[in-house]
Amino acid sequence: MEEDKKLINLKEASIWASQYLNRKITVSNISYLIQYGRIKKYGNDGNPLINIEELKHYYDSFSKEKKWRNILGEDINWHLSFSQFKEAERTKHVHRLHPYKGKFIPQLVEYFLDLHIDIFKKEGVL
Repeated sequence: MEEDKKLINLKEASIWASQYLNRKITVSNISYLIQYGRIKKYGNDGNPLINIEELKHYYDSFSKEKKWRNILGEDINWHLSFSQFKEAERTKHVHRLHPYKGKFIPQLVEYFLDLHIDIFKKEGVL
């Protein structure tokens, strides 16, 4: 059965996923998926291989945008999802020591501050 599967190495998987998702996916991202059981590892530890169909299925099922577009239609601003940024960029100013609910990604705070500052400038407040 294993020979029926299209198996690729981690580097090939990261290149494929980057093209498929139109954003940078690193070898570390693929390794994370294997380590936490999101996708199955084939081959040995020296040369782990993954099934490209399983990887595609994972990313298709994980797509929040596709899921919510089906539910909400086009009535949502996907720009505010900041999915175009890597997690390291979204969380560079916050830590994960505790589940503090008030921490926002810096890009979201910047977005709303910029929006309001422009309004204040137009009104002559600033």
